[in-house]
Amino acid sequence: MSNRKIVVALGGNAILSTDPSAQAQKEALRATAQHLVKLIKNGDELIITHGNGPQVGNLLLQNLAADSPKNPAFPLDSLVAMTEGSIGYWLQNAMQVELAKEGIDKSVVSLITQVVVDQKDPAFDNLSKPIGPFYSQEEAQDQMDQGKGVFKEDAGRGWRKVVASPKPVAIKEIDAISTLVNAGHVVIATGGGGVPVVDQEDQLVGVEAVIDKDFASQKLANALEADLFVVLTGVDHVFINYNQPDRQQLDHVTIDQLKTYIEEGQFAPGSMLPKVEAVIQFIEHSPNSQAVITSLENLQGFIESQSGTIVSR
Repeated sequence: MSNRKIVVALGGNAILSTDPSAQAQKEALRATAQHLVKLIKNGDELIITHGNGPQVGNLLLQNLAADSPKNPAFPLDSLVAMTEGSIGYWLQNAMQVELAKEGIDKSVVSLITQVVVDQKDPAFDNLSKPIGPFYSQEEAQDQMDQGKGVFKEDAGRGWRKVVASPKPVAIKEIDAISTLVNAGHVVIATGGGGVPVVDQEDQLVGVEAVIDKDFASQKLANALEADLFVVLTGVDHVFINYNQPDRQQLDHVTIDQLKTYIEEGQFAPGSMLPKVEAVIQFIEHSPNSQAVITSLENLQGFIESQSGTIVSR
């Protein structure tokens, strides 16, 4: 038995495919849990993080649709917390079912996690993350005139509200997470990148922002001194020259090689690039650890034969 401490960052496809109903997302997470339990069967301690992009977007639309003086829409930090709670509940429930099937006696807990960001992060001056519904230019201007945020044109599809995407600085609940992990519990934390908060006069105050889940997961993995950081995505391996005739699968790669590939523009911003950057940062802060980028479906292959893109110092 290996007994490694592993942080697994789930991709969005592990929760939501095409059907946004609660039932469909629960079904998707049942399948996800079947894969994740393989790591626990292998004797590893597991900490799970997840995305929440589509879920928080849908909840925002529901809030805006019902927005009235009697029932005002909730701010973004509260919506992040709500989706962290609902996805955490679905996932811990699914994990409990799978653990029971395998006869493994472990409890699973999901933790609403506050992630501290820096008020002076340049992301707050350069709002870039589009959220919520599409508006016409006139509607967007009307929203801005009412002080309802900043709106930008989004790829010819209309105008959308944009918020900051600051880098995570610290995880407020890290001591609690660490205690639970060390006691042998499976922990689900920093869902959706965590609830973004800033330190104001010794109080944590929620802000309208979205933290990249891969960077928040990396922060968590380093803080827990994880032996392995697993970033799950839609493909079994990372490729260079992707979609080209000379495309090349990366099996074992160093962080210096990855930095060279980034300079060459090999990874798409907003999809593979943040995952690669997150594993580089993880290894830089935990040089004796390893990271892997692979798919959920390939977890068994990784356990049995180290299949996947494995990153080390």
